[in-house]
Amino acid sequence: MDETIGRLSAEVARVAAPFSSLLGLLMTIPGVSRRTAEVILAEIGPDMGRFPTAAQLASWAGVCPGNNESAGKHGSGRTRKGSKWLRVALVEAAHAAARTKNSYLAAQYARLRGRRGPKKAALAVAHSILVIAWHLFSRGEPYTDLGADSFVKRQSHQAYRDRLVRQLERMGHKVTLEPTAT
Repeated sequence: MDETIGRLSAEVARVAAPFSSLLGLLMTIPGVSRRTAEVILAEIGPDMGRFPTAAQLASWAGVCPGNNESAGKHGSGRTRKGSKWLRVALVEAAHAAARTKNSYLAAQYARLRGRRGPKKAALAVAHSILVIAWHLFSRGEPYTDLGADSFVKRQSHQAYRDRLVRQLERMGHKVTLEPTAT
């Protein structure tokens, strides 16, 4: 078995050698290892011309949520069927990215896990990784992380404060806000 694995690994490395720059770009994403980058590249290919937008790539791969709504009633938001190999690799990378420190993807996973559960949060991070991969291939630039606090920075301070007050009130506390003397 070890001999067969070694032979196959050498063959994969030989075939992937012309795409080493693209593999290097993919490996700048937190949670994406060399094997995951090879799977992503093998499944979607090096040319992003087939996918005009990142949303179309995510839809083709089957990692974007469905939208089943009619007459104001929301149905199941199941994802489409797509490449099972790509989906498994992306979800595995999402779980790895969720364990990185001070990264945008880890913050996204932590933010969604509390409301949606770990599996839906991992699929959302997998979707983000695929969208990032599309942008990396399209632009040819390495990934730059937005940081763990980017979700807080996007909110206005008023909205953030109100959300925290609502959370405390749901926990049974009476909240009174007073500005600090500075």
